[in-house]
Amino acid sequence: MKKKLFTACRKGLLLAGSACLLNACGTSGSGNSLIHAESVAYFDSFYYQGEDDYYKENPLPGADYFYNPVLSGWYSDPSICKNDKGDYFLVTSTFCYYPGVPIFHSRDLVNWQQIGYVLNRPEQLVNMEGQHVSGGIFAPDITYNPHNQTYHMVTTNVGAGNFFVKTKDPFAGEWSNPIPLPEVGGIDPSFFFDEDGKAYILNNDEPHVPVRYDGHRAIIVQEFDVNEDKTVGPRVVLLDGGVRPEENPIWIEGPHMYKINGHYYVMSAEGGTGPQHSEVILRGDHPIGPFTPWQKNPILTQRHLDPSRPDPVTCAGHADLVEDEDGQWWSVFLACRPIDNRFENLGRETFMMPVRWSEDGFPYITKGDESIPMIVRKPGVIRNEKTTFGNFQRKDDFSSDTLAQEWFTLRGPGKELWSLTGKPGYLALACSEISVADRSTPAFIGRPLHHHKFEAVTRLIFDPVTAGDAAGLLLFKDETHHYFLSVRKNQSGKIICLEKSLPDGYEVLAVSEIIPDSNPISLKITSHGTHYDFYYTSGSEEWNRLCTGVDAYFLSTTHAGGFTGTTIGLYAVKSSSVIIAD
Repeated sequence: MKKKLFTACRKGLLLAGSACLLNACGTSGSGNSLIHAESVAYFDSFYYQGEDDYYKENPLPGADYFYNPVLSGWYSDPSICKNDKGDYFLVTSTFCYYPGVPIFHSRDLVNWQQIGYVLNRPEQLVNMEGQHVSGGIFAPDITYNPHNQTYHMVTTNVGAGNFFVKTKDPFAGEWSNPIPLPEVGGIDPSFFFDEDGKAYILNNDEPHVPVRYDGHRAIIVQEFDVNEDKTVGPRVVLLDGGVRPEENPIWIEGPHMYKINGHYYVMSAEGGTGPQHSEVILRGDHPIGPFTPWQKNPILTQRHLDPSRPDPVTCAGHADLVEDEDGQWWSVFLACRPIDNRFENLGRETFMMPVRWSEDGFPYITKGDESIPMIVRKPGVIRNEKTTFGNFQRKDDFSSDTLAQEWFTLRGPGKELWSLTGKPGYLALACSEISVADRSTPAFIGRPLHHHKFEAVTRLIFDPVTAGDAAGLLLFKDETHHYFLSVRKNQSGKIICLEKSLPDGYEVLAVSEIIPDSNPISLKITSHGTHYDFYYTSGSEEWNRLCTGVDAYFLSTTHAGGFTGTTIGLYAVKSSSVIIAD
């Protein structure tokens, strides 16, 4: 079918039809051709601006202060390590997103920069097809072994079991292919490299005795041979159930081991990832145990605090510890900052706090009725202008031949579905018959939401060919919870449409006709935390209101469930179930 020709002046280039644009600019981003796709959308920009009230009303008091969360937005299950040169590396979960496990670098624990992904090749992320978006990669652990200057990242792929990858150089971005751990069951494995050169691996698994109740789990340790890359010796239960087994604690998980001042410490999460989440600590004289819980556990939780307190931080747990250059220990952990304890749209974020020590030699993060602070000082550190916290701004004009680090796809690279056309800068998305409701790889390029209140804008050139072809901005929580603001075709021309996903289809919330030959078209989503407003413009400077007051709770974890936060991105789909009649 021949595409209708159009002209649009953008970035100094005269365009004449979407097929002509692709032929002229090539496909340098993905190395694949989209020319045979019937409908291709060309996005020439994406703009995002955080607008959270807390940051506006509470400016940082000095250059050596930072906001919590230190990585704002959905960056859950943080793990951290430091090498012998003063470099810090931090990783977080990605579940079914691709590439897997973003890796951040810092020299001072405050100024973080994403340097890539650990799992950036398809052979490192197997069996992702068919998994729910909250499946896939759970709770990565990153550890540096000073004996052989090697970094290990070990994790769980729900569809393939526990495995690890390793590298000598995290900056190079080339980690090994997965090395399976067939003897290590359960989830949340982590490495510990002792001073004597021996290594151990810990994980959550069913106990060696009959399971007594739902959520009854154990922390297990086993020696690991770093030369053969495999476990050796018996698997030993370090902690059965939790630090107070008589209370039937649930979901002991996320273990980490440390050696500090001659003692071994095991730290784990308890209580599940919801409001009862916490962190507990034990101490022993040998990596195989026995270990004794601290009498004043937990060392981190917010579960007992008034949920109606101002600016609540909830669900705190799943921590990791690191020692800085001055000998001060710091913790990174996940937590949420919901609105009204209902709007948990950002998912679990990465927070950071200093660690204190009890008189009897145990580390702790909070005690009593202490609340997690939103403003923290790290003396001597100078905060950079570009931060991962506060009301920051992000822009992308797609003029590079690779996607910026924050962008990801679902379950696989989907290289046949998108292309970066190079200068003057367009991200091309082919309308795909696979939708985000399918457990496969749609034509979706997404990124985390970082704020409850924000503005996101994109501009695209799109001439849909058949009824049902659509492209635009997507707010995505999971396969059955998303909003889609799109340009699409009906029988007589182009329209702007807002859809809400249903368990078995879509509900049209708003429609507006536009001039058939309109290009480029800009789309905007404004979030007020509890609701969204949707706008469009087709050339004029004034925004046209399409639909306002759309419920954000629909995308909240408290409503939709799951382990991920809401993501936002650019999406193109073909033969959608929504066909708008004239």
